[in-house]
Amino acid sequence: MRSSNPVFSRRGFSRDNGYAGFNTAPQAGGAAVGTQGSPYAQPQSGNPYAQNPYAQQDLQGAPPQAPVTTGRMTIDDVVLRTGTTLGVLIVTAALAWALLPVDDANIGRSYGIGIGAALIGMVLAFVQSFKRKASPALILTYAAFEGVFLGVISSIVDNRIASGAAMQAVIGTLAVFAAVLIAYKAGWIRVNRRFYGFVMAAALGFVLLMAVNLLFAVFGGGDGLGFRSGGLGIMFGIIGILLGACFLALDFKQVEDGIAYGAPREEAWLAAFGLTLTLVWIYLEFLRLIAILNSSD
Repeated sequence: MRSSNPVFSRRGFSRDNGYAGFNTAPQAGGAAVGTQGSPYAQPQSGNPYAQNPYAQQDLQGAPPQAPVTTGRMTIDDVVLRTGTTLGVLIVTAALAWALLPVDDANIGRSYGIGIGAALIGMVLAFVQSFKRKASPALILTYAAFEGVFLGVISSIVDNRIASGAAMQAVIGTLAVFAAVLIAYKAGWIRVNRRFYGFVMAAALGFVLLMAVNLLFAVFGGGDGLGFRSGGLGIMFGIIGILLGACFLALDFKQVEDGIAYGAPREEAWLAAFGLTLTLVWIYLEFLRLIAILNSSD
């Protein structure tokens, strides 16, 4: 399972079905029983964890053994790791807010530190996204640097543009999370190949447009092409939040498949990493949208 994020690609739970076990069903006991002709052939099944030590199997075609739960990822593991990752992020954000003032005399230095932390966090996120296994230390370090960036940018918006914006963005993010979770559990959101393809295509287009807008802003000055200000900024802010909600649905699907297919416990760190990335995305879009709405008053 690779991290869930609007920028990074994903590695799902199914080898033979492309992504997250779509259109497959968990095997009894999380096991695979089929083999190809070669004695070195890998068993083929809908369960990508059939080869891990937590999924019991018999390569001679015997029925799978009784499921073994020791060492498998559970929802409690995901909740605990996600809470830990978000906790580190929140603590460093609060420290950055308190220790890096954004008054006229210090805003330049504080903003520079925030941008530097964001760049380091981005590099760490890319490194983890391309690793085959989760690195808890890397994930928590990413959360710490991302928290510094969020603390600085939130303080700037809250103190200089829109009072209370940070809390409004937090409430908005929690509301989106709760709404998507309820809709997913109720079956109102059907995560399948078509949904995944649409979300990834939309996210790629969104990111490319924002990158072009940033380049125009850097080299041409002002707001670039205007995608992050005025009416267009409001529209793209709403689109960004909706994309984040879609990625939350993909995150929930990955967690559900990981538990169903007997993913090893360390995969819970990747689930926490993905959820953190998506929640940060949604929070920043809310913060940006609130800033734009207050600037236009």
